[in-house]
Amino acid sequence: QVQLVESGGGLVQPGGSLRLSCAASGFTFSNYAMSWYRQAPGKERELVARIISTGGSTNYADSVKGRFTISRDDAKNALYLQMNSLKPEDTAVYYCNARHRLRLSLDYWGQGTQVTVSS
Repeated sequence: QVQLVESGGGLVQPGGSLRLSCAASGFTFSNYAMSWYRQAPGKERELVARIISTGGSTNYADSVKGRFTISRDDAKNALYLQMNSLKPEDTAVYYCNARHRLRLSLDYWGQGTQVTVSS
């Protein structure tokens, strides 16, 4: 059974930091590109960051470049998102996504974790 479980969300003041984690199970983690998406109220879900493989390429939404860092630990089947210099517009539900690098139909989502940036 595939599971992606996010944690680490919460309420933080503008300028603060949070580290999101995603624990994966039920599939061969190293075969999957891993991503963080987010969805704010009334907006479409958007890609925040993606990492293809450990030590491999990453890409970020322009809005988070220089502030967020995505990483993965294939030995622990874990994905992370370090978020610094948070802004109110970063407020959203953040989702972990796994997509097989070759078989794109193998695509899994976590349940999401709420991040609220507010003073």
